Amino acid sequence: MFFTKMHGLGNDYLYVYSEKEPENPSELSVRLSERHFGAGSDGMIWILPSEKADFKMRIFNADGSEAKMCGNGIRCVGKYVFDKGYTDKKHLTIETLSGIKTLDMTEENGKIIKVAVQMGKAEVGEKLSLKVCGKDIDYIPVSMGNPHAVVFTGDAENAPLTTVGAAMERHREFPEGVNVEFVQIINPGKLRMRVWERGSGVTMACGTGACASAAAAVKSGYCSADTDIEVCLDGGILDIKISDDYTVTMTGPAEMIYEGETIE
Repeated sequence: MFFTKMHGLGNDYLYVYSEKEPENPSELSVRLSERHFGAGSDGMIWILPSEKADFKMRIFNADGSEAKMCGNGIRCVGKYVFDKGYTDKKHLTIETLSGIKTLDMTEENGKIIKVAVQMGKAEVGEKLSLKVCGKDIDYIPVSMGNPHAVVFTGDAENAPLTTVGAAMERHREFPEGVNVEFVQIINPGKLRMRVWERGSGVTMACGTGACASAAAAVKSGYCSADTDIEVCLDGGILDIKISDDYTVTMTGPAEMIYEGETIE
């Protein structure tokens, strides 16, 4: 099996193009994502034919669970299919478990360097509180087609990702798990975000998490709608715009790292 390792701001996946649905994709993702004995990644993404859109993507986390959506991953899907010649279109539709997403891609010297994704509407709830690790943690629930809990903090650099983040993912309040974002307000147009991703743990970036964080910041009055919000993640920067009705546009890079072949 041939695969391509790609990343969006350090959020890395192994990408496979296939004309048919994969066999044992969860098992493959667990084995190949392991960073000492496998290729090493946050999971695997399969690019498949679609009856509803230009292409279909299926996302499997490093623990084998299937994700509904991945903002960094979908940008890489756009770059993959264009750069490898599966399409010459720079406006694409991609089928995901959280609906059909639209990509608008920027080309330079025959390669895609930047992708804007129409992410759909964020569903932002009111502030809630949980008892986690002996502390009362306030958070904003957000759905981007997948679940997020946005925790505002004064110090994102020292956010308790592996303690509070890990405990929140497994909290009984979230029977299917949750992505946990710790977000610091730098100014009305800039956020610093770190993330504990459901099924993968600490990652360099989370595209849907950046969208959820910006939507929660607009809801809370920290940022304004219809303005560019710079979200700074461990792996780099995403530009997010939240409209008045909470429709989200995410723009960021996608990069190829290397290509490989499994030997068993």
